[in-house]
Amino acid sequence: MSLVVWIGVAGLGGLGALARFVLDAAISTGLGRELPFGTFVVNVMGSFLLGLVVGLSLSGDALLLAGTATLGSYTTFSTWMLESHRLREEGEIGPALGNLLISLLVGVGAAALGRMIGSL
Repeated sequence: MSLVVWIGVAGLGGLGALARFVLDAAISTGLGRELPFGTFVVNVMGSFLLGLVVGLSLSGDALLLAGTATLGSYTTFSTWMLESHRLREEGEIGPALGNLLISLLVGVGAAALGRMIGSL
């Protein structure tokens, strides 16, 4: 891998993480923080976009830059799990399970839709 690609990974990774932070904060400010709507929207959007990247059959450096660097840093599995755990600790068992299951189902559906659209 060339130095330019490494720099691209670092730069796009930083931009993906920043975009996640900004979008999550905007959604959470508008809808409140009782339920993790910001993380849900970010992860579903990222799932769709990653499906699109796969459907477009990107490979090599393009896949690394778009899929791993940008979308890998944009989406956040750890925050999804942490927020689900927080809900459970607060006694919100239904919302915790809903966050886990709905995010998983909608995320997989979004990835499938993105892949289908990308392969047209």
